[in-house]
Amino acid sequence: MEFLDRYQQIVAEAITKYTFKDKPAELYDPMNYIISHGGKRLRPIMVLMACDLFGGDLRQAIKPALAIEFFHNFTLIHDDIMDEAPLRRNKPTIHTLHGINVGILSGDGLMLKAYKFFEDLEPEIFKACIRIFTHTGLLLCEGQQYDINFETQEDVTYDDYIRMITYKTGVLSASSFEIGALIARANFKDAKAIFNFGKHIGIAFQIMDDYLDVFGDQAQFGKKHAGDIYENKKTILYLLAREHATEEERKELDHWYGKKTDNIDKVYGVEKIFRRTKVDEKALRLIETHNEIGQSYLAKINIPEDKKKPFAELANYLLRRES
Repeated sequence: MEFLDRYQQIVAEAITKYTFKDKPAELYDPMNYIISHGGKRLRPIMVLMACDLFGGDLRQAIKPALAIEFFHNFTLIHDDIMDEAPLRRNKPTIHTLHGINVGILSGDGLMLKAYKFFEDLEPEIFKACIRIFTHTGLLLCEGQQYDINFETQEDVTYDDYIRMITYKTGVLSASSFEIGALIARANFKDAKAIFNFGKHIGIAFQIMDDYLDVFGDQAQFGKKHAGDIYENKKTILYLLAREHATEEERKELDHWYGKKTDNIDKVYGVEKIFRRTKVDEKALRLIETHNEIGQSYLAKINIPEDKKKPFAELANYLLRRES
């Protein structure tokens, strides 16, 4: 997808331009470390794509796009601390290299730097973008807390799970598109349509993340295999397995998810139940369902289809990935 390469190049050049040179280096070097790892940089690309879709000036969207990327990486640093994750994008996590205190501070620094990157916007657009950005951050914190609660909560429902991943993942993609649309001065109806497109693609993306944690190519995925099982994460795979398991299998799931352990038997036991209940197939069907809902919102935007084509291509690319 050439259009994706073009946006990635714009983001990469902007990140190089705004590399942190502040002191103390012990704070800013870890911030540069995680930003420089790249990843797909999807969320800043979403800002640029939406700005382009509605005929905006990309130059006005570049710094807000970086704000989204900085904020996203702030959440990853803190998420890795909470999960005690050793790897991120196949690289050692910041707290593994520098300790938890530096991880917390560098994450906070990225969040505050993100806010500064909205400062060049005109007052009306600035106010709208900051409102969305701040609300998104609060929802993300709520989603993270729900995720933590689920580790010890016995009666997690499908609706609970969807709310959690909507807050934790879906709204950041949604808001990235909406901020790009607002910078281009899209009307309210279209801005909300692109927001809902992003929300459902984000939900599908997180379900795919849950799927890849167990069924993906770990060399490409860049995270510890079955980390969600070790951490007792009640992902869509767990919920689907419980729904379709036998009584004996549910008792086994309760046994393993009642303790945190690195025992490899736990992974083998849970994976065996996942495979027997065919949760991989069921999860992939849910991914497609949310993709279709997202596409239906995209279709509502009154813009020529050829301009919307990259959004459909992006969604299909994200939901057929192996990492």
